[in-house]
Amino acid sequence: RVDYTPVLTQSPRLEGQTTASTFVLDQPRCVFEEYGTADIWLVVALEQAVSTFNNSAGPGTPNTSFQSFPDPVRAYMTLNATLANYPCPKAAGDITVLRVGSETSCIGDGTRPSCNGPLPGPGPYRVKFLALQGSEPVAETHWSDQIKLKTAQSPGSISTTGSGHSGGMIAITTILSILLAILLAGLVAMLVFWGSDLCGGSSTFSKPESVAVRRYNTHHVYDQPAARL
Repeated sequence: RVDYTPVLTQSPRLEGQTTASTFVLDQPRCVFEEYGTADIWLVVALEQAVSTFNNSAGPGTPNTSFQSFPDPVRAYMTLNATLANYPCPKAAGDITVLRVGSETSCIGDGTRPSCNGPLPGPGPYRVKFLALQGSEPVAETHWSDQIKLKTAQSPGSISTTGSGHSGGMIAITTILSILLAILLAGLVAMLVFWGSDLCGGSSTFSKPESVAVRRYNTHHVYDQPAARL
């Protein structure tokens, strides 16, 4: 057993340390340096299966298949790698993590028993890294502490009483609602007043005064006889 315990990553640049179906571990850098030709596997187990897991079960078998997890299989093996995938020491600035549960294409594919598929529930889970030389286990880490995933909140449990709003916000909202109601009432009254004024003006017309036209008799101009000489 090597003196290493898998842990959830604490990288500040990585969000989603745990989700409803995944969690993120630090890579086991500088842990299996003495086993250069070994394959390194991650064992994911339910809490109650830790004490009964058999290191000789072997990956890719019905006893360690992801597709049969969590019932009847209580622990499965995934994310196989070699030391080339975990160089030591790590380069400065590298994000050296493993996201467990990130594959969806192989969930129901029985030909890929080591699928890194989404976790089926909130757990708790515990994990360890296991080094195999061929099919022979040669080294293992300690089991991790319990890993619990996030659970989605059911719609029925969400409060609708507005407890998430402060008293100040409620007061401001109430005042704005009252002012808006007053403004609308004033606007309606103004429209009614203008409408009645227009209707009353259209029904009265002033009668135009009669214009008396005075008749004139024009003086006819007659040709006067020529002045007598």
